[in-house]
Amino acid sequence: MTRTSPLGPDAAPAATPPNTPGPAPDPPANRTPDAHRPPRQRPRPRPHPHPGDPRLLPRGLPGTDGERPAPDVVRGAFALWLTAVAAGVFETVLAMVRTLTEADASTGGLAAGLALRVAVYSAAVLVAVRMRRGANWARLALAGVLGVLGTLSLVIEPVRWLADGHTPGEAFRHLDAMDVLFGASRVLHLAAVLAAVTLMFRPAANAWFTK
Repeated sequence: MTRTSPLGPDAAPAATPPNTPGPAPDPPANRTPDAHRPPRQRPRPRPHPHPGDPRLLPRGLPGTDGERPAPDVVRGAFALWLTAVAAGVFETVLAMVRTLTEADASTGGLAAGLALRVAVYSAAVLVAVRMRRGANWARLALAGVLGVLGTLSLVIEPVRWLADGHTPGEAFRHLDAMDVLFGASRVLHLAAVLAAVTLMFRPAANAWFTK
């Protein structure tokens, strides 16, 4: 005789097989792998420098090391000194060409004279750069060496030629193209030196150099 459960045949619990895993627990709410990590910050864009930014210019040029700005008269004097050096270089080239065309030209003497002029012009440019940056000693050196001695070296030859009894008319009687170029360069050279010395000692320049 079969025994029946008082709860009925359908009320008996189903048997669970052994070693059967239970249901997986529900994951915690709002649980993410990066919940405790700080938010990543985006890199700030680098500002683009302006075209006149000193960082875009080569080191060593005037105005690239943060020095105080020079007044207009000092900048003008600097440009005139460069003009005088350029005129001197042009005169040196003309003198070399004339010397090489002569039959009794000395190569050794020509090389020595060229080396001396290159050294003088290079030193003049370096001192002019220092003057442009505010060095008072450079201003005095330019005025004394190039302004006084340089001017004498430019005019002593014509004065000596006139002292020998020649007249200005003779100087223009037998001119060739090279003489005209040399004379024009010498006039420009002398005018640039005198104007540069004048600008370096204007009141605005004096006040700027003595700060």
